Amino acid sequence: MSLADQFPEITKQGEPLAPHTHLKIGGPAEFLVRPRSVDELRDVFAACQKDKVPVRMLGGGFNLLVRDDPVPGAVVRLTAPAFTKLECDGKRVTAAGGGQLFDLIAFSVRHGLAGLETLVGIRGTVGGSVRCNVGDRSGEIGQAVQRVTVLTDTGTIQVRTRDELTFSEHQSDLDEPVILAIEFELDRDNPEAILKRMRKAWIQRKGAEPFSFQHAVRLFRNPPAQTAATLIDRAGMTKAKVGGAELSERNANYVVAHPGTTAADILQLVDLVRGRVKERTGVVLDRELHVW
Repeated sequence: MSLADQFPEITKQGEPLAPHTHLKIGGPAEFLVRPRSVDELRDVFAACQKDKVPVRMLGGGFNLLVRDDPVPGAVVRLTAPAFTKLECDGKRVTAAGGGQLFDLIAFSVRHGLAGLETLVGIRGTVGGSVRCNVGDRSGEIGQAVQRVTVLTDTGTIQVRTRDELTFSEHQSDLDEPVILAIEFELDRDNPEAILKRMRKAWIQRKGAEPFSFQHAVRLFRNPPAQTAATLIDRAGMTKAKVGGAELSERNANYVVAHPGTTAADILQLVDLVRGRVKERTGVVLDRELHVW
């Protein structure tokens, strides 16, 4: 019995994944599953484990490239209210992992709480943002994390406290398949001061990224004490293009997917840029873009 037979109300078979990713690229999922509760999610995990069905978690799809071929197994999306809720208790905000980072930031600002506002403009789910420890010199999301509730691949719910977590640049040691909820400790501040920092961060971030109307994603991690964009510039690859995939003129570490772009175009461009940067600068760039 397939997942579609076991969970007919929450499963679609052969569902195209392109509409669910920022790049609007990618083949269909064998099964796309949208659980409505944690218990239902655990049941899906149990069924997949029993039938040896591979499981992939799809967040906001903002840093993801899905290949053009069909994706085998179950692709799970957590978009139901149980996975997107937000709660505030004094200076503590608890956010479900499936919600959007922007919604969390706006919620915190409305409650006069500071600590997340400089992350404005970063796309992603709350869980994915914590897993990747998003941020920059103005601050990282991991600095505010106090407790994380996760779901293991065996369906066990665990709580990891601050002293059990490790955050570093653009990564953490959170390797469980699902981040159910995160508790943040924030600071009280004047709402006008928070909004001022928020507007400044928005302007600076958007000025260094492709235009908002473009389907674009960041390609490589920044090497120590360097930026991938600078290395790409030095390698003479600022106007590199393969098929419909082209490096952004505003930031060479982003690829813009024009209409008709395939995943193969982007992967070929990644290899071309990485090879040329290594040849010209001696630096091997580490890909930041996740590929299915």
